[in-house]
Amino acid sequence: MTRITTYLFDLDGTLLDSVRLILDSYHHTLRVHGHPPRPDAHWLAGLGTPLRVQFQDWAHDGATLEAMIATYREFNLGHHDQMARPYPGVVDVMRRLRATGVRTALVTSKNRSGAERGLRLMGIAETIDHIVGADDVTHPKPHPEPVLQALTRLGATAGEAVFIGDSVHDMESGRAAGVRTAAVLWGPFSRAELEHTKPDHWLERPEELLGLG
Repeated sequence: MTRITTYLFDLDGTLLDSVRLILDSYHHTLRVHGHPPRPDAHWLAGLGTPLRVQFQDWAHDGATLEAMIATYREFNLGHHDQMARPYPGVVDVMRRLRATGVRTALVTSKNRSGAERGLRLMGIAETIDHIVGADDVTHPKPHPEPVLQALTRLGATAGEAVFIGDSVHDMESGRAAGVRTAAVLWGPFSRAELEHTKPDHWLERPEELLGLG
């Protein structure tokens, strides 16, 4: 098997512990726009997909959709630095991984500006070569386009890459793009919830990232 030289990372739920912030942002948005609440489980099922996908049940026209997205982002960004934090061990591992000379990219359903803010908050912006955000693609995860775009930007082949993520959508996107997949178990989803995606690697601790290559 070809040696892994390219690491593609999801952000929320994988590197950045921002799940509670994300859920609260969804709850706030429905409340502001006069809709009945949905349980956390509803939003978790779509974690890893863009806001336009998450709000499609309520936004029957473009103006409503844009208004809901704006409400979400205002709340999310206003509470971001107080509620989001790196998962324990992630910062050290990302810096150590970077020191080995591997290529890296962030493949996220956040817009680029939000992803950049998360990386700055964690202090690991310098460990990522490229960012592929929701505003960079036509077809977001679980479509393979974001992963394929990251490979193109890095000049890498699918055979030498691994996509590390926490959700079903991450695993499906990576698999469809032909890269190896690694499911992290320190995020919001259990092994039982991800088992059917058949990832190539299971990661219980961030330090295990160092052994993938």
